[in-house]
Amino acid sequence: MPQKAELARFWKENFGFGEAELNAFHEVRREDFIPENLRNSAYSDVPLPLMRGKTISQPTTVMIMTHVLELHHGDKVFEVGTGSGYQAAIIAKIVGQKGKVISTEVVPELVHFAKENLKKAGIGNVAVLEEDGSSGFQQEAPFDRIIITAACREFPKRLVEQLRQDGIIVGPVGSQNEQELVKGIKNRSGILDIQFLGQFLFTPMYGKYGFED
Repeated sequence: MPQKAELARFWKENFGFGEAELNAFHEVRREDFIPENLRNSAYSDVPLPLMRGKTISQPTTVMIMTHVLELHHGDKVFEVGTGSGYQAAIIAKIVGQKGKVISTEVVPELVHFAKENLKKAGIGNVAVLEEDGSSGFQQEAPFDRIIITAACREFPKRLVEQLRQDGIIVGPVGSQNEQELVKGIKNRSGILDIQFLGQFLFTPMYGKYGFED
């Protein structure tokens, strides 16, 4: 699709995305992770609606968050908010078969949708769980990287506890109406060294540590 090539060219000119990140974008078909009636808009650089008020983030946002994670081959990654599975698919391509993505989603319809999408894409190193991801997933901890794809007031303490030393967590922090993308690197004291990466707008996180029970 011409728009896909145009996006990649735009990123090469304006962002410092790595080769592995761009390769993952080329390999994963975004059109397979959105409703069929929106496929003509697959590579428009905008968020698209899914179901129950949820969205798939715009491609540039997906790539920025992926880049901020500083992924390595073999990493174990925890994701809060599977959505359609697209972000998890991009990450899975980069961490490779020796890596693993544990992704959680509270909307049952999206859990099913994401599993079907990932299966169709031939991606086998992502586990999608119908869980409250804001509490983490102790059975698989510690994680090398954690990504939150929904707005939260702060990084939930349970997630930070499940991040390994020198691990990276990224997510949008703020109110339901305005967030800043935040990157945290867990230091030797177990505290996050924080970087602020600009304003974004995400749908709110649900669950114990989210905006709604």
